Amino acid sequence: MYATDTRSKILGNKIKNNYMNYDAIVIGSGISGGWAAKELCEKGLKTLLLERGRDVKHGQDYPTAMMNPWDFPNRLNVTSEDFEEYPVQANGFDEGCKHFFVKDKDHPYIQDKPFWWLRGYQVGGRSLTWGRQCYRWSDLDFSANLKDGHGVDWPIRYNDLAPWYNYVEGFIGVSGQKENLPHLPDGSF
Repeated sequence: MYATDTRSKILGNKIKNNYMNYDAIVIGSGISGGWAAKELCEKGLKTLLLERGRDVKHGQDYPTAMMNPWDFPNRLNVTSEDFEEYPVQANGFDEGCKHFFVKDKDHPYIQDKPFWWLRGYQVGGRSLTWGRQCYRWSDLDFSANLKDGHGVDWPIRYNDLAPWYNYVEGFIGVSGQKENLPHLPDGSF
């Protein structure tokens, strides 16, 4: 694959040639894209990661991180003005993290059927808005379609993914404690 825009910058260095070869191009730096780019690079592939959003500087781009709920003008509540600027996004944020979401008026999402397409344009994607919470799916999640008779059954089950959950969690570090709840599998804490 080729990148042809000689005005583009990659890691702060201008592209000197008209063409650069890549083994893989990953679109989006969120949880999935970021992990895919990491794995591809570690396996020796020349990888280009593209992100449409801004680079978030840790320590300076989290203006609300140390604020208490009572420090916010609206006590973290979403206002009618927020719903005017963010008619879709306001369903997914509060006053403390709305700066990580796109303004729907500036970036409209045209939809035929109602769907809340929550979007954050920054390096790291929406993962910056999850409050460090991302749980493993259980066998209950993977077999729900089969049990309910809706949709198509998953071709895999929890045990197929458990080693991969362990692999990722061993790298990123996961906090918590073992609860032994079958519907919420314990992680590698």
